[in-house]
Amino acid sequence: MLLALLLVMQSAPAREAPPVLQFPTTGLDDPAAYEGYTARLYRDARGNAVEIYIEGKTGRVVHVWADALNESIGFTARNLGGQETTGGGQTTNAAVAFGDGPATVWSRGGRRGLGYALTVQGGRSIRIGQILLGSMRIERDFGYAGRVRDSIDAPTFVVPEMAAFAKRMGAPYTERLTPSVRLTSTPRDWTMRASQPSLDGRNHLWLTLRGDARTTLATLRGGVLTIRALGRRPVTFSVEIATDGAALDPLRRNQIFSAAFRRFADSVKSPRLEREIRGFELLSTKQKLIAALPTYATYFGRDMLLTALLMEPVWSDTMPEFVISAALAKLGPAGDVSHEEALGGQAIRENSAEFLKSGDRRLLQNLQATRENYWMVDDDFQLPVVAGRYFADKDVPVARKRRFVARWGTALRKNLAYVARQAAPYARDPVVTNLVSFKRDDNGWWHPGSWRDSRVGYGGGRFAFDVNVVWVPAALRAIGTIDSALRAMGQPGIENAAEIARAADTWRGTARHFMVALAPADVEARVRAKLASLPAAERAHWEAVVTRSGFPSDTLRFPAVSLDSAGQPIPVMSTDPAMWLLLERQDDARESELLRPFLLPYPVGLFIDGLGLAVANDAYAGPAVWEMFEGDLYHSPRVVWGREVSVLLAALAQGGRNRPGAIDSVRSAVARSGLQYAELWSYKFEGGVLRPVRYGSSSDVQLWSLTEIAVQYLLHSSRSTP
Repeated sequence: MLLALLLVMQSAPAREAPPVLQFPTTGLDDPAAYEGYTARLYRDARGNAVEIYIEGKTGRVVHVWADALNESIGFTARNLGGQETTGGGQTTNAAVAFGDGPATVWSRGGRRGLGYALTVQGGRSIRIGQILLGSMRIERDFGYAGRVRDSIDAPTFVVPEMAAFAKRMGAPYTERLTPSVRLTSTPRDWTMRASQPSLDGRNHLWLTLRGDARTTLATLRGGVLTIRALGRRPVTFSVEIATDGAALDPLRRNQIFSAAFRRFADSVKSPRLEREIRGFELLSTKQKLIAALPTYATYFGRDMLLTALLMEPVWSDTMPEFVISAALAKLGPAGDVSHEEALGGQAIRENSAEFLKSGDRRLLQNLQATRENYWMVDDDFQLPVVAGRYFADKDVPVARKRRFVARWGTALRKNLAYVARQAAPYARDPVVTNLVSFKRDDNGWWHPGSWRDSRVGYGGGRFAFDVNVVWVPAALRAIGTIDSALRAMGQPGIENAAEIARAADTWRGTARHFMVALAPADVEARVRAKLASLPAAERAHWEAVVTRSGFPSDTLRFPAVSLDSAGQPIPVMSTDPAMWLLLERQDDARESELLRPFLLPYPVGLFIDGLGLAVANDAYAGPAVWEMFEGDLYHSPRVVWGREVSVLLAALAQGGRNRPGAIDSVRSAVARSGLQYAELWSYKFEGGVLRPVRYGSSSDVQLWSLTEIAVQYLLHSSRSTP
């Protein structure tokens, strides 16, 4: 009886739902840079975000549900008659596009659903296959493995861990590995239904395609739906997705942003700012801030903590409490911060793999038990920095701080003690090999345990600049702030606070281990060697840049992105000093030295006209490092990260710095890319001309990229203040 009542209360009749956001947006984005990629974002009947994107290069249509299970429903659409290519090839045009009109959302009987229309383009008939229902993490792996290039009737993609688990357990697990697909027809319409339970049978996903049988003929063979036009009218069919997974509870605008910022946003009437605010709202729920859509629709500790730092000028003062408590609730046994949670299908996948490895049958009691990833290093030190700012905020009532300490004080002390232990070796003996190290992978590589978390983001280094120069010293100073605040509230202070304060003084000197100084002749020789390694078109472009801008006539200094196992700098220039400028005010000489690489044109520095700031410059390293970055572009010289642009601009906009020329140059370059709203973007050469392009795995709405909201507010405030 109670269950039936709850289901009725959660039911809502179907209603129209226009997209909250769409990409590219006329007037804000350069459609050519998106290369056929289109996306729309909606809210379902419970207010949870749903993103639908069409990848024009491959014909992949993916629906991402940012709910409590991080769910995904995807299929591939290809034109019939010559468009399909296999063996490493790929389609050149999307077979479908979004139809006209709003979506429809509904909830009933414990299910939530969303329906919309697609139109066939580029041909009269299409084939739809490669249906994949489950976790967005598995959809990501499908893409990373290049399986979208397989034949349209290729077997359903199943990750090895789940296949092995099902084989061991037998029915019904084996039957849940692939979707059930059925086609029914009447004289008026045809309906294809695909459904699949999660491997543990607790949840279900449904995909329904429906068309007019009077204008189209639908056939199903081998899990592939073929739709043929019967006349000359454009072919349109409907898509409906549904889930019985748990929903999250979204936050409202006035819960997220301060009253002052909301007044500012209302006054400027900027379509750009409004889009970013809506994006941030889509990622904000009471349970967590979602890292990104469509790629990472789940909790990322680092993303939440960095966002808290950058959004401080525009947030309501309750938001930091939420972020800190969300991180503290997921601490590991030692006090380290969870980087990422595995939910739903991904939790099943990881728990299944653990069962196969250990044989621990307790895992079978709840295959969806959330799993946490503690491999990252930087987020452990970011938590005290955010907490320190919260306790130092005089606008937060002391009574609220006391309530927060009563609920979370024990967990907070656990993290602070962990940070102190990690910093202690260098504090006792400040030699380079006592710095905080990345962990070693089984294959001998140092796991990139900070934000440049691609395989080669730190050039293969062991000791990261951002961890050891930015985060550890800032965390130690923050512990002192927290200790003082607790004592002022009549609470016990932090254990060994005096010792930690001495450690903070020692750690202030870590930058000396990372500094690279190159004489003018050395700069020119290394840059020219790098240029000589490039393809002809790229080499010609960058040589022309160097001819116009020249080489520095004095010593070039910059911090290395990391140190190798022996503590020697790996001379890759990076954008990481921007965070140092944001968190710690430097004297004028050091600030100018750190800022200089950002404004020197690439390939000497990081500035690329019409694009933005290259996230790294490996010209001063050797061929081995060049090859690393060529093999993995994610944090390479070919990529600009919106987050890093925001960090630098926020640093320059705060603290009374008077560098309008630097701010304007960076903002102008980024704006001309046409991709300034993306998580990250890249470039390619066409006819010898550099053209900005969307990076393949870039998120459309990304938590820390949306901190550009705060940058706009800070820049407005700094320029309107006498």
